[in-house]
Amino acid sequence: MLFISELKKRLGADKVTQNETELYRHSKDESPHPPVEPDVVCFPENTKDVIAIVEIADQFGVNVTPYGAGSGLEGQAIPINKGISVDFERMNKVLDFSPEDLTVTVQPGITRMQLNELINKHGLQFPIDPGADASIGGMVATNASGTTAVKYGSMRDQLLNLEIVLANGKVIRTGTRAKKSSSGYNLTGLFTGSEGTLGIVTEITLRLHGIPEHIIAARCTFDDIDTCAAAATMILQSGIPVLRMELVDAESIATVNAYGDYDIPVAHSLFFEFAGTRGGTEEEAATAKELMRELGCNDWEAAGTSKERAQLWKARHEMSYAYSHAEGVVVAGGDVCVPISKLPEMVHLARELTDASGLKSGVFGHVGDGNFHTIIAFDPNNPDERARAEQANKALARRAIEVGGTCTGEHGVGLGKRQLQQAEHGEALEIMKQMKQMLDPKNLFNPGKIFP
Repeated sequence: MLFISELKKRLGADKVTQNETELYRHSKDESPHPPVEPDVVCFPENTKDVIAIVEIADQFGVNVTPYGAGSGLEGQAIPINKGISVDFERMNKVLDFSPEDLTVTVQPGITRMQLNELINKHGLQFPIDPGADASIGGMVATNASGTTAVKYGSMRDQLLNLEIVLANGKVIRTGTRAKKSSSGYNLTGLFTGSEGTLGIVTEITLRLHGIPEHIIAARCTFDDIDTCAAAATMILQSGIPVLRMELVDAESIATVNAYGDYDIPVAHSLFFEFAGTRGGTEEEAATAKELMRELGCNDWEAAGTSKERAQLWKARHEMSYAYSHAEGVVVAGGDVCVPISKLPEMVHLARELTDASGLKSGVFGHVGDGNFHTIIAFDPNNPDERARAEQANKALARRAIEVGGTCTGEHGVGLGKRQLQQAEHGEALEIMKQMKQMLDPKNLFNPGKIFP
């Protein structure tokens, strides 16, 4: 293929490969969507390399699909039209670190753990935690959030500036290093969550936050999932400033116990984390405990040391692996976000739908911001099981939209939620399509994602 020869000429042969192992690695992510191998994989090291890739793609009419850590859950990194897979693992540098300004500028391939390893030494943290050690670029692409979203919000709330390579090869910057601006349209917000369909991110300037003086983690259980969800709502309405709040149903606790040989109480559970000064944190945890007792909770357990906190949260972080570790099984995940007042109703519905599927399943999530997940394990070679899993998740997503929520709180649209975009956005979807057409008229960037 001529375009591959041109890529090797412009980038250098060491940045371009058709190795079968690499083609397969870049054919999939952690979603259950079928893999598609690209024609070639490129490993750019700087913005200049990305410009060259885009110019060659434009010249030969070849599709370009960005690839981060491969931890996505909706197929965004799958190159469904083959073409070029652009892996950012070599673009993993910190370009500027300004502790006094609480900002850092990085390349997209650095992962959140790599970043925190550097900045934690300075008493600072990047708090967005989607669970996986995702790349910062991938987290921008999906507007990731995670367990700390109740306090810090989503990825969009952490971004000050993006450097973007557009489909015509031009480079733009969407913001500044200032904490806020009233100048012009919010292009940073537009490209965040666009899943690589509008442009390719090559630099990211992030807000940073101080590491709290003291952290307390806690867990309590309830006899039924409705009360558990209502308790989460009560915590939020009481004004207690939690850092993390996770709901995990009894089925998921039992699954992770079997997976990790743990002895966590098998019941519908709420996990909390409180952070701040020692006195303030202890008072908040005590108030939460009293409130949960009034609602009939069982087994309140608190932990103060980092080792104890890690043990307490172990079940939540290993949830997906607990369901998917069995041979011949994959998982389909729902990812809705709803108004807080609708949380108990929606969690109850999620449990009904997953039970009705007849498949091994669980309900859990970052309920502090109304975002929760379903996880359903099925045999990918069994069309009936796949259909039942997809039906349950789509029914939940459609109901989430009906009650004023969204079909995805953090995983993104990708391939899995394209058919729900019209129901959620209505006429606004046409505006999105027009933006796509204006910025990428040849539809070269990550085609087939977001739009049905």
